[in-house]
Amino acid sequence: MRYHITSIAFSLGLSLLIISCQEIPKEKTDHSSSPKETTSSKSPTEKRELSKEFKSYWYAGKAEITSYTLQQVRYGELRQGTSALIYVTEPFLEDKQVKADDSHSNNIPVLKLNSTKKYLTGIYPYSIMTSSFFPVKNVQHALKVSTSVQEWCGHVYAQLNNKEEYEIMSHSYFAREADQQIRLKKDHLENEIWNLIRISPENLPIGELNMIPSLEYLRTAHREIKSYAAVASLEVVNDLKTYTIHYPELERTLSIHFTNAFPFHIEGWEEETNSGYGNNKQKMLSTGKMLRRIKSAYWQQNSNADLIYRDSLGL
Repeated sequence: MRYHITSIAFSLGLSLLIISCQEIPKEKTDHSSSPKETTSSKSPTEKRELSKEFKSYWYAGKAEITSYTLQQVRYGELRQGTSALIYVTEPFLEDKQVKADDSHSNNIPVLKLNSTKKYLTGIYPYSIMTSSFFPVKNVQHALKVSTSVQEWCGHVYAQLNNKEEYEIMSHSYFAREADQQIRLKKDHLENEIWNLIRISPENLPIGELNMIPSLEYLRTAHREIKSYAAVASLEVVNDLKTYTIHYPELERTLSIHFTNAFPFHIEGWEEETNSGYGNNKQKMLSTGKMLRRIKSAYWQQNSNADLIYRDSLGL
């Protein structure tokens, strides 16, 4: 199948250091057996009807885990690695913006996505994780998104909370980014697209719009955290749909491929960026291609004896 998919020179004595660190980087679970409708002063009144098929698939007490082979552009080169998308339903506390430990009528049922990437840049590794919490019943934006990036130079963390506005905090070991507190109006979120595809792909935003790119991209590319003009489209090729977001100002295009029928499995993605390194600027393509997929109550499989289950994901 055919998928569509900076550094400022310092003194010579510092160049090697800068090149090497150019980055600006038993689970307790109470999954609901079924979603509960809730009403909140902060939540919109419009509700999304969930089919029996949806409830049967997502409220069976297991997570869906999909592994991917990863080719990730970093510092002007393609890096080989692995990625995983872990989807699971769980109750969410709107006031504290965390997973609920106890059953309560005010809990909001969400579809959570934990997305991971692991790859090497020469001698040192990258580990990236993004979590997005998206309401399955209330028609609104993601309630929370967080991203962490770790590598040997240091680590960065960013978190968006959906309050009266988007409240964003970002922490970085780079002085020019350091600690930030940001408020933004509620535009579309790239991070929530991966959840919306699984719940209601017919409601994907199409056309010219404003969107906040993924927190992973904004931190690793050292871009300002804000909304950018974008153009989004959806096309069907054989048994797959492709949702594409193009950001002209960023010279970046993301395409996500997913199955045409429920449960709308994500089969892969491409991310084209003008991400050459130093003076070697060029368009390059990062890709993720589906490797294996399982349904599992992984939070219960945490003993050494359970290591064998990683084989079923090719990890």
